[in-house]
Amino acid sequence: QASIPEPTVESPIREPVVEASVIEPVAEAPAVTQNEEPLAPVVESGKLDTSPVEPTAAPSDVPEHAPYLLIGGGTASFAAARSIRARDPGARVLIVTEESDLPYMRPPLSKELWFSDDPKAIETLHFKQWNGKERSIYFQPPSFYVSPADLAKVENGGVAVLTGRKVVHMDVRGNKVKLSDGAEISYEKCLIATGGVPRNLQVIERAGEEVMKRTTLFRKIEDFRSLEKISGEVKSIIIIGGGFLGSELACALGRRSTDVGLEVIQMFPEKGNMGKVLPEYLSNWTTEKVRKEGVSVITDAVVKNVTYKNDKLEIKLKDGRLFKTDHIVAAVGLEPSVDLAKSAGLEVDSDFGGYRVNAELQACSNIWVAGDAACFYDIKLGRRRVEHHDHAVVSGRLAGENMTGASKPYWHQSMFWSDLGPDVGYEAIGIVDSSLPTVGVFAKATAKDTPKAATEQSGTGIRSESETEAVAGALKAKTTATPPPIQQKEDYGKGVIFYLRDQVVVGIVLWNVFNRMPIARKIIKDGEQHADLNEVAKLFNIHED
Repeated sequence: QASIPEPTVESPIREPVVEASVIEPVAEAPAVTQNEEPLAPVVESGKLDTSPVEPTAAPSDVPEHAPYLLIGGGTASFAAARSIRARDPGARVLIVTEESDLPYMRPPLSKELWFSDDPKAIETLHFKQWNGKERSIYFQPPSFYVSPADLAKVENGGVAVLTGRKVVHMDVRGNKVKLSDGAEISYEKCLIATGGVPRNLQVIERAGEEVMKRTTLFRKIEDFRSLEKISGEVKSIIIIGGGFLGSELACALGRRSTDVGLEVIQMFPEKGNMGKVLPEYLSNWTTEKVRKEGVSVITDAVVKNVTYKNDKLEIKLKDGRLFKTDHIVAAVGLEPSVDLAKSAGLEVDSDFGGYRVNAELQACSNIWVAGDAACFYDIKLGRRRVEHHDHAVVSGRLAGENMTGASKPYWHQSMFWSDLGPDVGYEAIGIVDSSLPTVGVFAKATAKDTPKAATEQSGTGIRSESETEAVAGALKAKTTATPPPIQQKEDYGKGVIFYLRDQVVVGIVLWNVFNRMPIARKIIKDGEQHADLNEVAKLFNIHED
């Protein structure tokens, strides 16, 4: 994915084919022990220090040595820190992050935070899940962490976060890194969890400063706060991109468009929303759902150029259509951050991007990689790179275990999910690529077949935190007869979509079907051919009332 060049001036908007990995540790993921800090966030501010000082520590506060050095402050890095501390309770872990915030989860930035009715939510980053329970975007409050300056001397070790700093050079032989301010830190074990940066369209990058400063690349907390503010000040926003992020933001902004008089337009080169992922009939249904949220959806849209004229951005499409707006949100994929590859002598995968690692997520003797930046080999589906929350959690956790000597291969089948508000959502696993043959089995939905109902049942809005608790054998197929699949013109209430390669199921989308992911995981793991997928669909009990 990362090796694919940016679009040319007249090329379609690109989004990487969304993939979820099939990678499950030989042993099931360990349960939380008494020494392991919970991953779920608590409702507190995540800033290290609210006093009016620079977010970065003074060079004298940078520890000279960190037994465990984690580069990057996202979900994978935090999961690794938690895992290291669980296996080595006295471990001293240092996280170095470019952001000014403590580790936090990203999914709510394009989902629940937009639906909050609390005006303080923008600052506190507290949000209500679809089930009404409140939580924070941050994994842990500031009190959980120790000061970087005290890491070497604090009793029983701990986790420290050095914010606002970037690792710019790695000396692999000398086991040390150099920071952007010139400070050096030596290490014994190192994790690279640098994630990625949002892609932009070349036509926007070439359009000049006035266009660039009116364009949002959505990824971080500051991007959420900025876009939320902008959405209350301008009259029109155009979202470029029809994938997960673009569609979620379109629905979020569309919901508030009538309240603030905001025009929301979403455009992309595919024929429908999620066109690279969902089969055409379901993509069309999703597009109509987005339109019902107050969004003008422009399909078959290939951006030719963008200009700034008369206080407006003008977007001209290849077919001649012209659109004017006040602000652009470019949601066209992610580029893995591999800046350290050259100085570290690490290999970057030419097809998928990211650092190539072995089955234990190891790049070399004492360096591991997890999250978006890791390109690993999956024994079922081949080499791949994955950009989803569940993958970041599980790969980070396993990398942390292996940094403490576990030597476990990464075979977990990670899942991902997307919600178009509280009423429509889907979960997916494996290769979900609309260019593959698919078989869909649908049934009539009930009031409990929504993301809102799913969170009420599981108690969490981050569904991947709860989906591994069940086992595939926990749900048995009912013996009732299977109704015929709903035809294309019907309303797709709930269902299962199977993606096939050589007659074998390699991907599954659960459409408004929740808490069934272990079953999907087992089907892909088994890798068998199925004569009748209607029978396989019975395992998901979609015909229950």
